[in-house]
Amino acid sequence: MGDIQNALHQAMQSLQPVHLELVNESFMHSVPPGSESHFKAVIVSDEFASLNAVKRHQAVYRSLGDLMSSIHALALHTYTPAEWNAREQAPDSPNCLGGGNTDAKANP
Repeated sequence: MGDIQNALHQAMQSLQPVHLELVNESFMHSVPPGSESHFKAVIVSDEFASLNAVKRHQAVYRSLGDLMSSIHALALHTYTPAEWNAREQAPDSPNCLGGGNTDAKANP
């Protein structure tokens, strides 16, 4: 786990997750190898029980604070434990379609 990914992971602990996956998806984008700019977070927490999707995402952004300025993209998948037990996996991230990706430009 890189420095930025580790910092994001630690900050998300304030949400008291019962399950937390933080995946560096930078390799799927047109960024230098080893970059930490694009992440997918799957967060399962009782903290989300009374919150709609927008409020859940705002809670995650608050937990990250200034760390948000260190990354380019963050895909959020936020669930309560009951919601997670019903699905047990988050959707796959789509392929990158921009930012200099030559395959995306050749096949719009």
